[in-house]
Amino acid sequence: MPTEHDNEGGRQRRALVTGSSSGIGMAIAGRLLDDGWRVTGFDVAPPLLTQPAFAPVRVDLTDAAATAAATSTLCAAGAVDAFVHAAGVLRVGALGKLDDGDGALMWRLHVGAATVIANVAVPAMMAAGRGRVVLLGSRVAQGLAGRSQYAATKAALIALAKSWAAEAVADGVTVNVVSPAATQTAMLADPARQSARPKVPPLGRLIRPDEIAALTAFLLSADAAAITGQDIQICGGSSLFR
Repeated sequence: MPTEHDNEGGRQRRALVTGSSSGIGMAIAGRLLDDGWRVTGFDVAPPLLTQPAFAPVRVDLTDAAATAAATSTLCAAGAVDAFVHAAGVLRVGALGKLDDGDGALMWRLHVGAATVIANVAVPAMMAAGRGRVVLLGSRVAQGLAGRSQYAATKAALIALAKSWAAEAVADGVTVNVVSPAATQTAMLADPARQSARPKVPPLGRLIRPDEIAALTAFLLSADAAAITGQDIQICGGSSLFR
C-alpha cells in the first residue's frame, strides 16, 4: 500500500509502463496501481486493466514517431516519476535460419522504444530532480543457442541502463534492469517459439509475473534510491550453476 514516504506532500506518483495489456507489464501496472500510483500504459493491444487511476494509451511501440509523440504528450503535463519498459516479443532462430525481420522487430520494440521514451522522459525527470527507470531484460542476455537476436536486444538494454544511470545519478534518477529467467506468461504459447521451449529453473517452476512486479515496485521506491546501473536477476537458482 502507498506510504507517506513514497507520496511526498500527498502528491500521487505517476508511472509510465509499456506492455501493460498482458504478462509482466500488466502485472507491474497492477502492482503499482495497488500501491497508489497513477499509471499510464503504452500498448498496441486493448487494455485489460480498468482501475480509475489507469490511463491506457494505444500506441505501436515499434513506430518511433508515434512513441515519441505519445511520450511528449504525457510529459507535457509534468515529469513522470517512473518509466518501466516491459513490452517485449520473442522470436527464435538458429544460425542459417535467422530472419532479418524478426531481428528488426525485436530491436525496435526492446531497444528502440526504450530509447525513444527515455530520450523524452529521463531529461524531464532529471530536471525535476527525481525519477526511476526499470527496463525488463532477460537472463538470455548472457547468450543462448537459438536466441541470438533476442539476446542481443536484451544485452543492449543493460548497456543503455548503465550509460543512462551514469548520466542521471547526480540528478536523483536511477536506471536499472530486471532480468527474469523463464516466466509464466502468454508468450510461452506463442507459436513462434514452439521449437524452443523454456528451461525450468532449479527452483522447480517458472518465475511468476507478480514476483517481477514486486522487485520492480521496490526499485521504484524511495528505499531504492542508492541502487542504479544494475542488472538484477530473478533466476530461480539458474545463476547458481554457471
